[in-house]
Amino acid sequence: MSEPYGPAPDGPRRGEGRGGDGQGRPDPWAAPGHETWPADDRWPADDRWPADDRWPADGRRLAEDPGPHAGHDAFPPPYDPYRADPDAGPPGAFGPPPTGDDPYGPVSPARSRRSPARWIAAGSLVLVLGVAGGFAGGLLQDELSDADGTYPGVSLPVPSAGSTERPAGSVAGIAATALPSVVALQVQGEQGAGTGSGFVLDAPADGGSFVLTNNHVVAGAAADGVVVVFQDGEQAPGRVVGADASYDLAVVLVERSGLRPLPFGDSASVVVGDPVVAVGAPLGLQGTVTEGIVSALNRPVTAGRSQDDTSYIQAIQTDAAINPGNSGGPLLNAAGEVIGVNSAIAALPGAGGQAPTGSIGLGFSIPSEQARRTAEQLIQTGSAVHPVIQVSLDGTYRGQGVRILDAPGAVVAGGPGDRAGLQPGDVVLAIDGRPVTAPAELIVDIRAREPGETVTLSVRRGGQTVEVPVTLEADG
Repeated sequence: MSEPYGPAPDGPRRGEGRGGDGQGRPDPWAAPGHETWPADDRWPADDRWPADDRWPADGRRLAEDPGPHAGHDAFPPPYDPYRADPDAGPPGAFGPPPTGDDPYGPVSPARSRRSPARWIAAGSLVLVLGVAGGFAGGLLQDELSDADGTYPGVSLPVPSAGSTERPAGSVAGIAATALPSVVALQVQGEQGAGTGSGFVLDAPADGGSFVLTNNHVVAGAAADGVVVVFQDGEQAPGRVVGADASYDLAVVLVERSGLRPLPFGDSASVVVGDPVVAVGAPLGLQGTVTEGIVSALNRPVTAGRSQDDTSYIQAIQTDAAINPGNSGGPLLNAAGEVIGVNSAIAALPGAGGQAPTGSIGLGFSIPSEQARRTAEQLIQTGSAVHPVIQVSLDGTYRGQGVRILDAPGAVVAGGPGDRAGLQPGDVVLAIDGRPVTAPAELIVDIRAREPGETVTLSVRRGGQTVEVPVTLEADG
């Protein structure tokens, strides 16, 4: 076997002169056919050998050196005391258990590490398998992708054919029927521009159609006119034919015929929990549909920024999303009938009187019976009538019920209240059995009725409660 390091220089080798390791054991580095090695500073300064897994942990050399394996310069590991059967294997594979001063025992070639050739063979096999797998993966990717990394050979299944038909009572079915009849209104007036909603009325008009909306949508635009935008994108000029601030309703005549009107439903038959659908143009987004339920009935609502434009509404409350721009749009029942005209939304406390920024699930609609009656009056006469009892209420009173102002003239002489026997200082506790706790509640309830209708007021006077029937009259 050739010497891989070349011939050693002359001179004593490390440990020479002590007979090997100084304990009577031969020096394992003095392998047959090798020259001795010179001392250099790459070895420890003492007489110990570097520790590795082929040598005892205390650095002592092995008791005997059986010599290198054939074809190798490697040396066998020490005796393995943990092998289950030290006597198994070929002769000489294991020495006797350690005795004497050397607890590690003699060297056993049978426990030598795997040869480098076996490691090389195993590594070569893994390398071959890796190369083969990578080559196969490359071929697969080449089949599926092009140079840009896309996959032109991949296709997804085509969905089965569907249908846009929906049941008539579903939200989609209601929306499909109502949307062509709901319009958006663009208003330009002295107070600036604004938008709102409206819907086509079932009323004859020569060469045009009537659209119902809120008074506050078109207020200030009577002289400048209104632009009506239909669901199909067409536009037409409109003209306000009548408006009423107290009911917050207005009628616009639009120069387009052949439109499909929306029918009115019976708002008196609505109950809390009924499903409803709101349609309009919130924030200018035309054709927006939202759904919800009827949250409450006979909710007294007053809205407006001054005494002249204050509205009194005995409203249907809903949690359907209603936002600025929904005003004037219809609130529909499950049959697609108009049961209310969306008019107001609640603002969170602390808004400082500013306009609300969005829906909080508290929207209010004018009942359809009130809207139908007022729209008819506006078309016929350009104005609406309001039922009254002609008494003045005390806004400073904080007790139970609503008190008539205790002052001369609080009950108009010859008016409905005076003829019914109402007196200044009377406290109205209920109307037709429904309690009232604020002046607006009593006003709203009376305004929701028709002139000529009789209501019964529960009145406390002088410690007694009496029932007073009052027949309503039209104002003016």
